[in-house]
Amino acid sequence: MTALISSETHQSEKPVDTETAAKNAGRVKARRRAASIWIGRVVLAVAVVGGWQWFTAVGWVDKFFFGQPSEIWDSLVKLFTEGTAFGTIWENLGVTAQEAFLGFLLGTLVGVVLGILLGSNKYLSAVVGPYIRIVNSIPRIVLGSIFIVAFGLGVFPKILLAAVLVFFVVFFNAFQGVREVDQNLVANVRVLGASPYQVAMHVTIPSAMTWIIASLHTAFGFAIIGALVAEVLGAQKGIGLIISQAQGTFDPNTVFACMVIIAVVTLFAESLINLLEHRLLKWRPPNRSEAQAI
Repeated sequence: MTALISSETHQSEKPVDTETAAKNAGRVKARRRAASIWIGRVVLAVAVVGGWQWFTAVGWVDKFFFGQPSEIWDSLVKLFTEGTAFGTIWENLGVTAQEAFLGFLLGTLVGVVLGILLGSNKYLSAVVGPYIRIVNSIPRIVLGSIFIVAFGLGVFPKILLAAVLVFFVVFFNAFQGVREVDQNLVANVRVLGASPYQVAMHVTIPSAMTWIIASLHTAFGFAIIGALVAEVLGAQKGIGLIISQAQGTFDPNTVFACMVIIAVVTLFAESLINLLEHRLLKWRPPNRSEAQAI
């Protein structure tokens, strides 16, 4: 009897040990994959920056036009230690970040609301749709010039241009996301007595949220572009103004230094959007690429 019990216990422990070993093997594989990815990223960065430095040093690439990594680093140090003719780099970066962030919020809010309304109402879509396509066909730089002429060199026209760029990215994704909602599910919810508001809050918006969140990754980049373009057209402070001045004095190293600063800000914003995505879409099962990364 004792031998039989010990045999059963040993057999029941086998699946547990196998499962634990499989989990440990999966963790080791994931760590190796992450390490290989970071090694590849570092090697690629070293190859690009090192090749750029070497080509300019031997004269194969003219550093007068394309800059040089070592001089770009010197320009970065100078920007953060000595500042600019328009104030410290932190003041200018704060202005650009404020314009991009407020334009991002405004464009996202209007884009989501109009996208959901027009996606849910075919009549409104038929009436307003052609006008949205007309505005979308207007070159953004023209709108930036109009905003600056109308509202001056302050922050407001930069926010407007950033919001316009963000709006169309978010709007079309929200519109398509609403159109992709399962209509059988909507009909079933309505049969159960749900009001239009309840249908929107519990079915339409959650279903379209994947499309909306996906658009935010691209939208913030457009917000930065809108703020920079508007500052280049006319501003009193901002990273775009520094770029415009460096362009006028044939200083590509400062231009690239400003690009590095903007890239860091954009990557930081991208990480925040990823956190928001994981928070809002934690109910969603992982897609193929996410499953492979685990």
